[in-house]
Amino acid sequence: MRILLVEDDRKAAGLLVRGLREEGFVVDHAASLAEADEAAFVTTHDLIVLDGLLPDGDGVTLCRTLRARGQQVPVLMLTARDALSDRVDGLNAGADDYLTKPFEFEELLARLRALLRRSEMTRPPVLVAEDLRLDPAALQVTRAGRPIELTPKEFALLQALMRQPGAVVSRQRLAEQIWHGDPLAIDNLIDAHMSKLRRKIDAAGAQPLIETVRGRGFRLRGPADA
Repeated sequence: MRILLVEDDRKAAGLLVRGLREEGFVVDHAASLAEADEAAFVTTHDLIVLDGLLPDGDGVTLCRTLRARGQQVPVLMLTARDALSDRVDGLNAGADDYLTKPFEFEELLARLRALLRRSEMTRPPVLVAEDLRLDPAALQVTRAGRPIELTPKEFALLQALMRQPGAVVSRQRLAEQIWHGDPLAIDNLIDAHMSKLRRKIDAAGAQPLIETVRGRGFRLRGPADA
């Protein structure tokens, strides 16, 4: 089992990494929001242990980002704040459990194992559209068996379209789900990312799958288009 530990306190991180490795886990460590976001995207983890406060942001922000791009990896948030509102914010952002510092290592282990047991029964399904395949758990995309490297935003855009093949996904929905903002303020961003995604998915000689529906949004070809 591979765990991503996101903790900026080097001493605490060192103790946790050593303890988890002694329990048989493979552990990657990130000390900032940026490091954690990259690590979570490029490597498939079975669970993330996430500190609530980081030098360049907070764990809630990372949690929302992971869920927006469809990553359902279990997240256990660690925090020194024990206010009810803080716990509610974390859970609403997509965290699966919450542990307040200081805590006993045995309790952390018990919670991790419970989350891992639960996640084994709830692995998200692989999405398929014609010869295009997206695996949300492994963060892998292939077309006709050929691996396609996508950025986190491109992956999230494609997943949003593949969840509803044939249906139009509005700019507003994409803006709220992926960028958490106003579609008018990020219209150009959506277009730029969608253009890059198209070039990767609809490579030369392949049947175009992504369409722009003027004034409404975007759609992925569905079974009725065949």
